[in-house]
Amino acid sequence: MQNLLGRMPKAVADSFNDEQLNHLKLALGARSWGRHAVDIRATLPVPFTRWRYYLVFLMGKNRRELSEREKALSALASAALLSAFIVFCVLLGLLVLYLIKSALGINLFDDFSLGIWSEFKKLFE
Repeated sequence: MQNLLGRMPKAVADSFNDEQLNHLKLALGARSWGRHAVDIRATLPVPFTRWRYYLVFLMGKNRRELSEREKALSALASAALLSAFIVFCVLLGLLVLYLIKSALGINLFDDFSLGIWSEFKKLFE
């Protein structure tokens, strides 16, 4: 509150009575969006100019009410991430099975290899 009043002209800051100050404090203190788990802020000057850009990276629990469009985009992003995770797990599982098959010397097709086993062995030579 002192920071807010300090940015005002002294005559204006002194014009608030105790009741007004209490209501200001309640209104400003009720900002639940003001706290973030990750809060990184930086100011970046542009060399050889007078320009300065600011960078803000905030991350935390979303406490906002989402619009219908935001809900749809969120559902789409969640589905895409889940699909990518499942595809990654399946490909990793197939790679592990292929390496086990190759380590055991099992050939499904004569004179055919993907070359993964030979590259894998090179890593440990």
